[in-house]
Amino acid sequence: MTQIDPLTRAEGVAPVARQFGPAADRQRHLSEEVANALAAAGLYRLAMPAEVGGEAADPLTQIRVIERISRADGSAGWNLMIGIENFGLIAPAMGACADLIADPMVVLCSSTAAVGEAVAEEGGYRVSGVWQFVSGCHNSRVFGATVSVPGRRGNRYAMLTPDQYEILDTWHVGGMRGSGSHDIRVRDAFVPANRIVAPLGGVKSPSPLLRFPTAARLAYNKVAIALGLGRAAIDAFLALADGKVPRFTSARLRERSHAQLALAEAEVRVVRARAALLETVGAMWAATLAEREITVRERAILQLVCSDAVRDCVAAVELVVEAAGTSANALEHPLERIARDVRVVRQHVTVAAHQIVDAGRVLLGLPAQENMLGGLPPVNRLDERDA
Repeated sequence: MTQIDPLTRAEGVAPVARQFGPAADRQRHLSEEVANALAAAGLYRLAMPAEVGGEAADPLTQIRVIERISRADGSAGWNLMIGIENFGLIAPAMGACADLIADPMVVLCSSTAAVGEAVAEEGGYRVSGVWQFVSGCHNSRVFGATVSVPGRRGNRYAMLTPDQYEILDTWHVGGMRGSGSHDIRVRDAFVPANRIVAPLGGVKSPSPLLRFPTAARLAYNKVAIALGLGRAAIDAFLALADGKVPRFTSARLRERSHAQLALAEAEVRVVRARAALLETVGAMWAATLAEREITVRERAILQLVCSDAVRDCVAAVELVVEAAGTSANALEHPLERIARDVRVVRQHVTVAAHQIVDAGRVLLGLPAQENMLGGLPPVNRLDERDA
């Protein structure tokens, strides 16, 4: 399997994601056929370091693979993105409980949206709590629950199996309905001590992937989904414009100037967003491979690029949706679901528009205020102006 490059494998899974996309939207979680196809192709474990059995694919490959699956179906792309992050950032800490994910078909879900309680007892801990936004939980066989462990600084993950938790039917939403981001409840589950592991990126490792800034990884993968959805919207509009004759006219939609302008503006937004992301991530990855410390300015600019790229992709979708007219409002038309899904990407805290303001603060020598760049010192205007 790994002899075939990841993007080619993603191309093979894309038709399955597209086929089952409407079903996922109706049932409010990813279809098992899609999750199995992603797992069988090894795509969930794309960013997992090689020393723990992963493929250790570089960030640009991760972006392109998520983008391709998202172009087929936004919710499938979202679940893949979450899986890539979970296996890439949590699995390296699971050495003492690696048996939980030894089967390559196992999918790992997690949540940092809440912090549960872990009460120590002989041999382990009793864990309780409710965690929100557990994307892909219906397709997973392991759940990483963020917990506070007495006597330990910072939070940890408690690794649980399906017999220890309950999926709550809470994901009643418009966009990304098929992501299955329901809540999970745990009631007094015993977790052996070896199943309490370090948090995201909390393991020291020689892997360049784990030296890459964690916040940046959480941002660029979200952009990949928006890029895929932006391209999918253009695809859907091209198919529509070729045959649709709007009411009260005899000309096809493709022949109307407002449609031509909308498509041109949408295309350039997606192209420039993608180019900026790949260039910026590529430069940061090169610095990581060279073992050069990533500067504060570089991190701020990457955050700026990520948030602005998502904004561009949302704008691209909205342009073609408006030009499509009432066709884009029909439930059976792909533009209707794409428009719902892409707005959810923009709402995610890792790429939300307010992060642009925070990046500007850092670039102007002011301390960061938001979580993505929080903890970073302000840019030294003399030392890093030209970095």
